[in-house]
Amino acid sequence: VRSGGVGYYEQKRGLFAVWGKEAVQFLDGMITNDMKTLPDGGQMIAAFPNAQGRLIAAVRVFRQGERFLIETEEATREKLFQNLFRFTFAGDFFVEDLSEQYRYITIYGRSFVPITPPFIEFDAAGGTDYFFENEDAEDLMSEMANFDAVAVPDEVYEVLRVEHGTPKYGVDMDETTIVPELGNESMISYNKGCYVGQEIIARIHFRGHVAKRLAGLILSAETAAGTELTTTDGKNAGRITSTAFSPRLEKHIALGFVRYDFLAEGTQLRAGDVDVTVKRLPFVD
Repeated sequence: VRSGGVGYYEQKRGLFAVWGKEAVQFLDGMITNDMKTLPDGGQMIAAFPNAQGRLIAAVRVFRQGERFLIETEEATREKLFQNLFRFTFAGDFFVEDLSEQYRYITIYGRSFVPITPPFIEFDAAGGTDYFFENEDAEDLMSEMANFDAVAVPDEVYEVLRVEHGTPKYGVDMDETTIVPELGNESMISYNKGCYVGQEIIARIHFRGHVAKRLAGLILSAETAAGTELTTTDGKNAGRITSTAFSPRLEKHIALGFVRYDFLAEGTQLRAGDVDVTVKRLPFVD
């Protein structure tokens, strides 16, 4: 993957369609980004928060005419679907779970592989993400062998994920995470109207800052996820959530939540006996 070869990784993801006369209004009241600004054929990242501004699901949204396609991790699929579907009786819009009709495949080195429509495409760090209908995915997987494509093992995908700074639900984020703590401002609009959790999220933005935020960490040695971070004089500074060894960087790296006062790139911290340097994400573009 890193030397220009073709690789692919398949995992389960959730995919929903929302459409109807009030679909934009409905979604705009549920999601952190501004659905009104999304053009046909465009996509955006966003989050569905609860009333306390805490994360229900991180998503990507693709507009396909009058239909909005929303994709999320398998871990948040059912929770998000129930959150959407429970409002369908109150407005002129519809929600459908398409997850079982599609297979989700990330392809690295996409320029070498002619991908035949139909598919749903999302931008991804280091590659391109596709949803293919089940029968079309079978044909694609057969084609991949003709391009010497390599199936990326789970442990290699995990390295790529950490290098790209992509948080994983249940590992780096969960229902206790306040959306701004993810540190991705492009998933939040501060100019749109009200939505669920907007008051908390806007207050953090306009009146102060989050107590902690997701950051990259360069480690002097291998360290376990869950290890507490401290300053060099012993103050609590956060916690490591994911770790990997990066062959590209030839370093042990990690994702973790770092307290606001210690977020500056280059800040020196400790994780037990291991030296830690704070790094702006991503590690690798």
